[in-house]
Amino acid sequence: MLNNIHSLIIDMDGVLWRDAAPIGDLPTIFARIRERGLKFVFATNNSTKTPEQYLEKLADLGVTIEAWQVITSALGAARMIEKEIPAGAPVFVIGEEGIKAALREQGFKILHTDHAEKAQAVVMGIDREITFAKMREATLLVRRGIPFYATNPDQTFPTPRGEIPGAGAWISVVVTATGIEPTYAGKPFPFLMEMSLERLGTKKENTLVVGDRLETDIAAGQAVGCPTALVLSGVSTREQAEAWKPTPSFIVKDLEALIGA
Repeated sequence: MLNNIHSLIIDMDGVLWRDAAPIGDLPTIFARIRERGLKFVFATNNSTKTPEQYLEKLADLGVTIEAWQVITSALGAARMIEKEIPAGAPVFVIGEEGIKAALREQGFKILHTDHAEKAQAVVMGIDREITFAKMREATLLVRRGIPFYATNPDQTFPTPRGEIPGAGAWISVVVTATGIEPTYAGKPFPFLMEMSLERLGTKKENTLVVGDRLETDIAAGQAVGCPTALVLSGVSTREQAEAWKPTPSFIVKDLEALIGA
């Protein structure tokens, strides 16, 4: 199945785990990936954690990697904003530690809600401590014409109990209130895929994008010309995958089935 594949770009939520529950025997799966000589990175739309926190989570699940192998929508957003907003500028963020840390590393100043009116950019990701005050300030800033960025458009977020509101659900409130769409760093837009290919150093035709969402993971892989594999361990179903155009290169039960661990 993977004869012409030299590297993998792997999603996390819905592929490696659902919330804290691992999907399959991850140490065995990644031992097999390494045996096959495949390079790999993780590209996730989840902006809640830093790469170091993902390293810890993977280590707890028996998988050892390096920080360069983790590419989050938070890193993508910070890199995108750094190209367009002056270094050291104050920004208003609706999001968690992952996006805040990425922005601080680029030299941006994170504003408290009480001082949001000073922001030179608005950045939104998933925020499990969302408040009306945060949404109010973001809306007022965007309506004023302040540049609007977002980590990813995922409408839902997979958990063992089912789908819960994702970043896209909250972003849609600001979009509805302003009529303005943000600039997205995450999938299905190509920025994270381009960052991943840059780090891997492999050709797009030899790099397989693996994910559980057609409208983000698979669409992003197809947008940059990579072969794609949909795993059925997360959000999208086989019926949806077979109806998707173009159909993913592979449709498999889970990562273990894809790798043949």
